Amino acid sequence: MSQDIDAALRGWDFKAGLVQARLVRAKNGRQVIHMRVDLGVLQLETAGRPDGVRPHGFASYRDYLEHEARIRPRFVLSEEQCLEADREFLQYYHRRLCWLALRRFGHALADAEHTLAFMDLVRDHSPNEDYTRAHEQYRGFVLFHRTQAAVELALEQGNPEVAIDEVRSGLARIRAFFASGEAAEEHLDEDGMVQRLRELEVELRRKHRIKATLQEQLDEAVASEDYETAARLRDALRRRQ
Repeated sequence: MSQDIDAALRGWDFKAGLVQARLVRAKNGRQVIHMRVDLGVLQLETAGRPDGVRPHGFASYRDYLEHEARIRPRFVLSEEQCLEADREFLQYYHRRLCWLALRRFGHALADAEHTLAFMDLVRDHSPNEDYTRAHEQYRGFVLFHRTQAAVELALEQGNPEVAIDEVRSGLARIRAFFASGEAAEEHLDEDGMVQRLRELEVELRRKHRIKATLQEQLDEAVASEDYETAARLRDALRRRQ
């Protein structure tokens, strides 16, 4: 049995700067992702952890560490656990990029949420500040991917108002990240991700002729203490959901 990957690479040249991914069927019938990289191809599982492993019997290493944190007081990540956490971060990063490239936005959203929750765990149980900073510096980037996926998913489902609300929510979370001190707050307006999200909001409002979403109207009604209008808007939001 041939063990080379010539067949997988044939006609699929690597292109620098472009995320190249495709869904294929493995021999046992399951669907997997192939991601083209410079020297070959990565194969990622579409469900569970991208490498298909169940660390210590758990669905992911994050799940295992969450279990350890629950049962062990004053839990702090060991050096080995930090290395294993980093492996999982990288795996989910690769798959998140693939899901976005494949326009499977629900899956991209789920993987971004996994990573953000894992970043919270690492921050809360980190062995030192250097390890914390090494991960927190990427939080804005993951939030940007999460917002991208949520916006595109809302648009697929025919909800441009929800898409606008997701842009605003994503911007608020990125702004909070900058304000936390993990990034220079004075550089917020210069940040490329922030600029792209603001441009996207303007484009969505113009294209769909939306001046204020139901959520924005509700926020305004509450701020002005117009509780009758606020109640009506809450009902409208529930119906839409």
